[in-house]
Amino acid sequence: MPLETPSPVTKVFATMTPMGNSSLNNQENAERSIALFFFENKLDFAVARSSSYQQMIDAVGKCGPGFTGPSAEALKTMWLDRIKSEVNVQSKDIEKEWAMTGCTIIADTWTDNKSKALINFLVSSPSRTFFLKSVDTSSNFKNTKYLADIFDSVIQDIGPENVVQIIMDSSFNYTGVANHILQNYGTIFVSPCASQSLNIILEEFSKVDWVNRCILQAQTISKFIYNNASMLDLMKKFTGGLELIRTGITKYVSNFLSLQSILKQRSRLKHMFNSPEYSTSSPYANKPQSLSCISIVEDNDFWRAVEESVAISEPFLKVLREVSGGKPAVGSIYELMTRAKESIRTYYIMDENKCKIFLDIVDRNWRGQLHSPLHSAAAFLNPSIQYNPEIKFLGSIKEDFFNVLEKLLPTPDTRRDITTQILTFSRASGMFGCKLAMEARETVPPGLWWEQYGDSAPVLQRVAIRILSQVCSSFSFERHWSTFQQIHSEKRNKIDKETLNDLVYISYNLKLARTKSVEADPLQFDDIDMTSEWVEESEHHSPHQWLDRFGSALDGSDLNTRQFSASMFSSNDPIFGL
Repeated sequence: MPLETPSPVTKVFATMTPMGNSSLNNQENAERSIALFFFENKLDFAVARSSSYQQMIDAVGKCGPGFTGPSAEALKTMWLDRIKSEVNVQSKDIEKEWAMTGCTIIADTWTDNKSKALINFLVSSPSRTFFLKSVDTSSNFKNTKYLADIFDSVIQDIGPENVVQIIMDSSFNYTGVANHILQNYGTIFVSPCASQSLNIILEEFSKVDWVNRCILQAQTISKFIYNNASMLDLMKKFTGGLELIRTGITKYVSNFLSLQSILKQRSRLKHMFNSPEYSTSSPYANKPQSLSCISIVEDNDFWRAVEESVAISEPFLKVLREVSGGKPAVGSIYELMTRAKESIRTYYIMDENKCKIFLDIVDRNWRGQLHSPLHSAAAFLNPSIQYNPEIKFLGSIKEDFFNVLEKLLPTPDTRRDITTQILTFSRASGMFGCKLAMEARETVPPGLWWEQYGDSAPVLQRVAIRILSQVCSSFSFERHWSTFQQIHSEKRNKIDKETLNDLVYISYNLKLARTKSVEADPLQFDDIDMTSEWVEESEHHSPHQWLDRFGSALDGSDLNTRQFSASMFSSNDPIFGL
């Protein structure tokens, strides 16, 4: 039997020689082999956090010695087809609930503001969100008829009777497409992306002069610490190993999350900069940048600005967190926004000018972009709002609620007895007033509450379930646009494109399934983005400057670089070796 030819990596990095405790050496050798695999293939270290990573290792371990992994050809053919079929089966299972809950089509758009434009279509319902497909619209992005035909195709594939709303990015002029949908599909709503609008609110907050100055001062501290290894070690000693800053899903989320974190570490930062370890041992103690940081840390005006920035942003981060988790949130956004605005009024009760500045920002985006009649109708039907005596806005949203009912119940036959059913609900009569229903008002998701206790108003029950089962944001979904660019590359042949389409379909849906099952903060990442404005010195050139060409709002420039699969190396690195 011929000897196995050693791989190039094996030749360069010879296998470790067992010594001492054999089990420990086996563990070390296995970890070393995995590390070499990561390094040779330029895998993102975050891959090791994937649930499938440990599942793979466990499965290989059960096979025992001599296991041979699947070949490249087997992965590309047999296993690709098999896993795609499994994902398709999951998709079919989810489709069964659409008849009751309805679903939301999410049109997620990206452009390089030059010649490339892509639209990713996803469909969301209470169980989970599925990625459908990616469409290259570069050559016809301004052609309303062409775009309308694409949306028609997606709606028909899902079934118009199943679609409650379509969420579109407001970054682009979709007016023509939205009008086409509203004219041709009488029961479908077109809604803005709530998270995008909230991000714009945070962006405008951060551009207020004193807030911007506060952020820049805080970044002076973080850059000094994160660009000096000894300072980083010292900082973590004083914070108990905690990071000073946070990396959020957008630049503006990062800004306010980092200010929150710095505020929590205020006393520890002051202690560090005044400690003997810093003044006598740090090589940076008397450098100009160090003196600037000490001046900022000792400045009470700076800390008052940080406290104020955190106070005005936290209520809107809370709203963003609620609507970005991928769960049905359409029934709560109206109340959440109302409470967030009220928090500003309360905070600035003695400062009318500042109150007006921030409320004007909120109202301009709420009325101009964020608010939808569907939000009002969902709030009216949400039992935790309808039966809460402290809620004062029910009267102001009733007209929107009636307009939504007329749209979803377009004929007199479908509206028969609806007035009586509305009264039954609002007066908590019938099953609505039973003890179980009353106890569940605050604890059970509103769509599920209507499913369980809405039998006294069957027509209204069906409408309520369909409205309250919808998401109101596309922000919880990852955007690996470099991968989608490769799908639509003109350099690829048909077979490569089909294979890459299948791979992206599988990968995206597996990640969406994982996102649904993992309880994590939807606003921040585990790792610090070392290319962000909170770390990288301005005179240093970022290896990710290719991202700068992306536009604002939901385009790539505002999305954290960790969201891009090629961010570690280059946007041109081949995906999946194709």
